[in-house]
Amino acid sequence: MELNGEEQYLDCLRKILKNGTLIPNRTGVAAYVVPHMMLQHDMSLGFPLLTTKKMAWKSIRVELEGFIKGITDKAWYKERGCNIWNEWCNPKKIPAGLNDAEKKAFQLQENDLGKIYGSVWRNFNSENYDQLQKIVQTLKTNPTDRRMVCSAWNPLVLDQQALPPCHVLWHVTVAPEDTLNLCWFQRSVDFLLGEPFNLASYALLLHLLCKESGLKEGIVTGMLSNCHIYENHVEAVFTQLQRDPLPLAKIQTPQFTSIFDWTYDQTSLLDYKSHGKIGAEIAV
Repeated sequence: MELNGEEQYLDCLRKILKNGTLIPNRTGVAAYVVPHMMLQHDMSLGFPLLTTKKMAWKSIRVELEGFIKGITDKAWYKERGCNIWNEWCNPKKIPAGLNDAEKKAFQLQENDLGKIYGSVWRNFNSENYDQLQKIVQTLKTNPTDRRMVCSAWNPLVLDQQALPPCHVLWHVTVAPEDTLNLCWFQRSVDFLLGEPFNLASYALLLHLLCKESGLKEGIVTGMLSNCHIYENHVEAVFTQLQRDPLPLAKIQTPQFTSIFDWTYDQTSLLDYKSHGKIGAEIAV
């Protein structure tokens, strides 16, 4: 059986629409929820950037570069054309006593995102423990190690994060002996807007780790817990499901020197063709 991430993704959309339970949540927009799904993609089939809608490839790369570098300044992302963090900021910076409109306005102009993903990846619990560096070293010195885990979830700093991490940890394993595979666990999954982004981002991270270690690209897997489609996204999902997937693109990073020096513009997309963009509001 071929592990094609886009085909599995579309199957998950169908299952959520068919079997999901409509449940209210903190955003004020109810969502159809199904627990515990899995997505897998074999990188030999191509890069899993969805073709049934046009994807924000630049934003995916910029955000991952920011995570790898531990960037927590919203302005850094915005300057590079990545606007997905615009609505949020470090909650510790928000003054007390603001109404909802004032709070939203403040979050738009405040650039401190707090201890988001990259901050925890590179400096866990502010104790100079660099999880990413440790994994890279282990891949080069002891690639059969089964403890190459990077966690973004730190309960001690949740109140300092623009958003508590949705994808809370990732793990890499070498099997067969020349092939690297990546698995991530996600507690909360916005299936229309978030999951396609996450799948491509972790596939790109696997690509970079393989460039760093000299290993082959294997399988990228998402273990997904609260899988949901927001009520106001249903029409957009139906639109996407009416489209047939196109052949997957490929990526290349010819000038690679180190994952820690990598910049988003060093990785390019080859032969990407897609259907048009599908717009939908983010549930904040």
